[in-house]
Amino acid sequence: MLHYSVIFFIIAIVAGVLGFGGIAGTAAGIAKILFIGFLILAVLSLLFGKKK
Repeated sequence: MLHYSVIFFIIAIVAGVLGFGGIAGTAAGIAKILFIGFLILAVLSLLFGKKK
């Protein structure tokens, strides 16, 4: 999930540099949602993971 977040972030940067503001905003929004999802799942995994 973090991989896709980074990909959408790179797409947003490239689209912003080329002047496609709508596409850049959408890609940045998707990247933000994926990153927040990754953080939530990582914290849950740390809290409720296997305990040895």
